[in-house]
Amino acid sequence: MTKKILLTLLSPLRCAIMLTVVVAALIIPDACGADTTGATTEITVVPQAAPPDLPLPVSDDWALHGQITNITQKHRNFTAAYSGAQSLSPRGPAEETTDATLMIGRRLWDGAEMWIDPEIDQGYGFNNTLGIAGFPNGAAYKLGSSTPYARITRLFMRQTFSLEGDRADLEAAANQFGGNTGVNNVTITAGKFSATDIFDTNSYAHDPRVDFLNWAIIDGGSYDYGADPWGFTWGGTLEWTQNWWTLRGGIFQLSPQPNGKIVRINFGATSSNLELEARHNWGGHPGKIKLLAWINQGRMARYQDALLLSQQTHTIPIVASVRRESSRPGVVLNVEQEIADEVGVFLRLSADRGDKETYEFSDINQSLSGGFSIKGSSWRRHDDTVGVAGVVNRISGQAQSYFAAGGMGLLVGDGQLNYAPEKIVELYYAWQVVPTIAITLDYQHVTHPAYSLDRGPVAIYGARLHASF
Repeated sequence: MTKKILLTLLSPLRCAIMLTVVVAALIIPDACGADTTGATTEITVVPQAAPPDLPLPVSDDWALHGQITNITQKHRNFTAAYSGAQSLSPRGPAEETTDATLMIGRRLWDGAEMWIDPEIDQGYGFNNTLGIAGFPNGAAYKLGSSTPYARITRLFMRQTFSLEGDRADLEAAANQFGGNTGVNNVTITAGKFSATDIFDTNSYAHDPRVDFLNWAIIDGGSYDYGADPWGFTWGGTLEWTQNWWTLRGGIFQLSPQPNGKIVRINFGATSSNLELEARHNWGGHPGKIKLLAWINQGRMARYQDALLLSQQTHTIPIVASVRRESSRPGVVLNVEQEIADEVGVFLRLSADRGDKETYEFSDINQSLSGGFSIKGSSWRRHDDTVGVAGVVNRISGQAQSYFAAGGMGLLVGDGQLNYAPEKIVELYYAWQVVPTIAITLDYQHVTHPAYSLDRGPVAIYGARLHASF
C-alpha cells in the first residue's frame, strides 16, 4: 500500500520536473534576468513619489514561476436512506488530486505582457466530483483521471495603460510582472484564463492551493461563471482603476452545452460580468466591498419545462430535452475587512433567480458564506495561517421540485429529495514549513449534503501539500 501511494504522488511530480526542464531549456538563453520570485496570491502596492510618465522597467523581460499541489481527502462513513446516480457514496474511498503548473511570462512592450500556464493534472474528487453542491475540494475538476495528463490552463495577454496620478510598486507574482506603474490605470486582459482570476476575488478565501478548499467558500456559490470543466475559458476584460475604486467588465465564452468541453473559440453562448469594487480604511485597517452582476446567455432549460415534459411522458425530468435560447442573471456581494493586524474577515452573498438549470459551476441558487483568517504571529509562527468559515447553500422551489422528481444537476441528484439547506463548516491550519513549502490540515463538516435531510452529515478530513518557486 505504501509503495502504491508513493508511486501515485511521484508520477505527477516526475512529469512536472520533466516539463520544467523542457521549458527551462527553451527560455534560459534569454532569461538571465528572469524573475523567480515565489508564487503569491497578493499584489503589494506601495505608494511612491515619481514622475507620472515613468515607464515600467524592462530589465526583466522573462518571468518563470511554478507550483505543485497535492490534496488528499477522506470522509467518514455516514448514513443514507437512499442514494442516486450522483450521490456521495456513504462509504467512499480516500481521493486525491495533484496539479503541477508552470507560469511563463514575457514582457512585450511598455505595459504589455503575455503569459502561458502549462499544467499537469491527475486525480479525482469524491465520486468524480459529485454529491455535494458546495464541493469540498477546490482543486478537483469535473473531469478526473487516474493518470497524469497535460493541458494549457491560461494563455493570455495583458496591457496596462497608466493614467495621471500617483505611482506604485507592484510586487512580482505568478501571472503578474512586478514594476512601477500608475495607481490610476486602465487594464485590458484577453485570451484564455479563469473569470475568477479577475472577478469575485478575495484576500482571505479564493485560492484552494493556499487557503480554503470548499467551492462555495472560495467563490460565490451561485456565481455561474463561464468555464470549461476545469474552470477556464476564452474571454476579455477591461478594468478602470481610480484611487479608491475599480470598475471592471468582461465577457467570456460559455461551453457549447452546460458543463461541456470548449474545443474552439465560439462566442455563440456568453457570460457577461460587471463588477464595482470600493476600497477603504476602517480604523486604519484596509477593506474592500465588491458588487458583481453577471448574466449567462445561451441554450439552457427551465426547471418547469423539464417537469412539464416529464409529467406528459411519465418519465424522469431531463433538462437536455427542453433547452432553448435564454438567459440567467445573478449577483454577488463580496466583502473583506482586516479587523486587526494579521486578522481578516470576509463575507459573500450570492443569488440568482433559480428558475433555470446551472450552466457551468454548481447547483446553488442562494449562498451565504463568511469566516475569518488569522496569521500566526501571536504564537511565533508569522507565516502560518488559521482559517474558519461557514456557508449555507440553498436552491429555489422550482429546483427542489425538479430534484424531488428525480432530475440530475451538474453536481447533485439523489433520485429524490427531502429538502433542507446544505450547511458546511470548514477549518484549516496552514503550516509554512519553509518559504516555498506549506502543509495544510483541513476539516469540513457537511450537513444535508446535496440538500437532503435523509443523507449525512458528512465529516471530511484533508491534507494539502503545496510547493512553489
